Amino acid sequence: MPDAHLIPLADDGAACADCPYREDLLAQGLCQPGDICVRAHSGRQIDRFLRRHPHLAERYLDDGFWERRAIAARYAPIESVRPLAKDPDEVVRRAVATRLPPEEMRVLMRDPDREVRITVASRMPAEELDPLVTDPDYMVRLMVAQRLRHGQLPRMAHDPDREVRKEVARRLPPFALGRMADDEDVEVRRIVAGRLLPDDAIPLLADLDWIVRLEAAGQAPVSALAPLLDDSEAEVRERAQQRIHEFNHREDPS
Repeated sequence: MPDAHLIPLADDGAACADCPYREDLLAQGLCQPGDICVRAHSGRQIDRFLRRHPHLAERYLDDGFWERRAIAARYAPIESVRPLAKDPDEVVRRAVATRLPPEEMRVLMRDPDREVRITVASRMPAEELDPLVTDPDYMVRLMVAQRLRHGQLPRMAHDPDREVRKEVARRLPPFALGRMADDEDVEVRRIVAGRLLPDDAIPLLADLDWIVRLEAAGQAPVSALAPLLDDSEAEVRERAQQRIHEFNHREDPS
């Protein structure tokens, strides 16, 4: 069935009458009204056309229809696509963000559209992500936290968003996690407790959250676990008992 947004066709195919491809592509069956058509107001049809004929994409980079420009930006030579980094439509700029070489993406780092900035954060060199550490959108910062080099991650340990801090807690080296042991969010502390160095885990053995205590019981020195033998949660008691038992067995295998 023809796409609902296809340019209307009369019975005699009048929409093709003034098409520049009527005598060649259409005549050769290389485009098809209702399916493969760059003049349609249908992204699927435009994409099918330009995917088949990418050498024609450059012609549509200044087209009046935003979707046609955005699709053309996927296929046109990168030299021609660069100016569209300032296109008024965010969908076009998103397409540009997927095409620019990573080292050229700074031009879009402050784009008003968050999806553009997320794409930038996912593609530009990790050593150049520092300006996005304080981006106003948490999804941009989350992408940064996933890619930032370890040496720069401590800057994000106190990010205002929990999901960002959780990612930082997953990636920071254990020796640097102590700064997050008192995080206000229990989900962050649970991650931290399971990765801390032994001595750094000791304070979390008294955390109000039992899962934090359970995780800390797996990290802290055995010598610090005795208070957990009377913990209110059975799983915490069992973890402490197991580690103490294993330690004593190693010390006295007889």
